[in-house]
Amino acid sequence: MILVVDSGSYKSDWMLALPNSEPLTFRTRGLNPFFTTEKEIVKIVQNITDIAPYADLISEVYFFGSGCTNPDRREMVSNALSQIFKKAFISVETDLIGSAYATCGNDSGYTAVLGTGSNVTFFDGEQVQPTRQGLGFILGDEGSGAWFGKKLITAFLYGALPEELSRKFESTYRINKEMVIKNVYQRNSPNTYLASFAPFMESNQTHPYIMGLLHRGFEEFVKTNILLFPGYQNHLFHFVGSIAYYFSDQLRIVCEQYAVQIGKIIKQPIEELFNFVIERETV
Repeated sequence: MILVVDSGSYKSDWMLALPNSEPLTFRTRGLNPFFTTEKEIVKIVQNITDIAPYADLISEVYFFGSGCTNPDRREMVSNALSQIFKKAFISVETDLIGSAYATCGNDSGYTAVLGTGSNVTFFDGEQVQPTRQGLGFILGDEGSGAWFGKKLITAFLYGALPEELSRKFESTYRINKEMVIKNVYQRNSPNTYLASFAPFMESNQTHPYIMGLLHRGFEEFVKTNILLFPGYQNHLFHFVGSIAYYFSDQLRIVCEQYAVQIGKIIKQPIEELFNFVIERETV
């Protein structure tokens, strides 16, 4: 049995190939090793009731996750999974590679992640190329859920939101400065906390202020993450993630402005990624 996992900071999507049946699919919280310890990963996976009956039958696990950017982080995830799937070969790669497989397949092109965080890379058909992007929500993550959440909540606390939006925001979340500071500076996964305000933007995305914020965020993403690639106009840019998916209209406007050719826009890559891995490993 082959298990494929696509993990972000907020959520993880799982698909398990079952003999003579449709794949088993389920979702857990995100397993980003920058914000989740090895013990926490083990505990989360141990509590997945869907997978427990198959743990000893799984022969291969392919994990693609945010935060798996260096050997130490990948080893942390691999060690945790090895404690659950004791008979399985385990591969841990970055979420960018998973997104590239899901969007480009075996073709060359750019793949960009716009979800809780943001990143972009060029895929040559076999490997993703080294990139300077992906600096995280403090230094980078332009155009991501965390970036937009930070701008939105800062504007609210400063009293800079339009009055009608401010009233809606206050009635929806009922937060204050002390609550925000505690969640951002003292608790785990501050990036997912900031990104949790994205649904407010979605429900108010026709408001001129939100439209302007979206345009500014995507423009900063394009300028910082795309225009630095020489000859970017010669390849398609595929986008993966909820921010790209739900705000695709504004994303397309900004990309057209800068001659960025958009290919696929996928909310979550797990199904395409699963099909790619299964086809590759069963040939």
